[in-house]
Amino acid sequence: MNLDEVIQILNANLPSPLSHLQEFILRSSWEGKTYIMMSNEAYYGAEHLRKVASELWSLLSNYWQEPISKTNLRQYLEPITLTNSQQKLLEKYCQNQKVNMYIEFPSSVIPLNSYLYIERPPIEDLAYSEITQPGSIIRIRAPQKMGKSSLMLRILDRSKYLGYHVVNIDFRQAEKPTFSSIDKFLRWFCANITKQLSIESMLDKYWDEIFGSQISCTTYFQDYLLEQVETPVVLALNEVNRLFNYPEIAEDFLPLLRFWYEKAKQEEIWQKLRMIVVYSTEIYIPLKIYQSPFNIGLPLRLPPFSLEQIQDLVQRHRLSWLQETHCQQLMAIVGGHPYLVQLALYYLHRGELRFKQLLEEAPTEAGIYNNHLRKLLAILEQEEKLKAAFKKVVTTQDGVDIDPIIAHELDSMGLITISKDLARPSCELYRLYFQKQLSRYV
Repeated sequence: MNLDEVIQILNANLPSPLSHLQEFILRSSWEGKTYIMMSNEAYYGAEHLRKVASELWSLLSNYWQEPISKTNLRQYLEPITLTNSQQKLLEKYCQNQKVNMYIEFPSSVIPLNSYLYIERPPIEDLAYSEITQPGSIIRIRAPQKMGKSSLMLRILDRSKYLGYHVVNIDFRQAEKPTFSSIDKFLRWFCANITKQLSIESMLDKYWDEIFGSQISCTTYFQDYLLEQVETPVVLALNEVNRLFNYPEIAEDFLPLLRFWYEKAKQEEIWQKLRMIVVYSTEIYIPLKIYQSPFNIGLPLRLPPFSLEQIQDLVQRHRLSWLQETHCQQLMAIVGGHPYLVQLALYYLHRGELRFKQLLEEAPTEAGIYNNHLRKLLAILEQEEKLKAAFKKVVTTQDGVDIDPIIAHELDSMGLITISKDLARPSCELYRLYFQKQLSRYV
């Protein structure tokens, strides 16, 4: 038997299929890797891996009625030939898997248990390592639908495994009145964190009008919240770019994050706080370099998928008929944009489109990307300078030199790439669609 047949037989017979971690241990052991090697690859402790492995060897031993361990796993199982009944069982199992395989519409965060999440090395490893550092900040910046929230979810999951407290603040959940003053905003911020930590709120006790809301907020964190917890607190701040619509709030709150980061270098209690800052754009308000939280910590910018990653995702969608040339054509039109790739494979998996039709209709109103393209067009139509600059980009064959701030905004939207100060469309889809749409404007 080969390893895939071993896994399929177990999944077909066990009450529940092997977990991702069990399968990882099984594959690694088959390849002769040690638990230390597995630990370095998966960022799980070696002792935890041994514990999970012990249960796994027990499962295998019970099924084959032989003492199977890490040392004799391959030696015992590889020479075994599948019986006729086992072959029929595998055929039936594979058919059921194909029928029951459900692919979610790619519109939100990829769940932790999804096999459709594609890692982009070394980003995940860097993040998992950084979150263990006292007082650390991880900054995740990328255009919309590039996978920021999916990565954040996995960092938080790793933090929970390490025994850390996890708090997730999404600024999209804050109602408009919350941003009416810095005092109201910081009270909302602290109350939200307190609730997620399951700690009694003591805001009124620590809030002092004489010192002001920023000092009160810092005191509340230092003297109350961080004192109440034994293990580190990982504070994830999602959609920070919403604050950019409220400059007065941003000018006070963002330097506060920087201040807490600096305090961790001097005061041990602040080392308990680790932050993840997720945003789509940077800020153009007058923050001094030493006040900005956008030039500290570990910066992670999510790149597009490579051809190899697209091919991996094709296999996970079980689209074996898609060859390398198909993947190259898809990459040529969408530039490896994760959401655009996922959307194409979703429709191809469902059999709703032929590949040729998908490519031909992609930059049109009849194509699968019409909603995504219209949203980008709506943003451009509200900003005359952006629209004019991007029109110049898509109607010029070579790269274009445009105003740095405008270039940054277009780059933040994911519309362009910049090389040697020259802007080009980030993918052919955008060039074709916006050439037509922006030509309507004189």
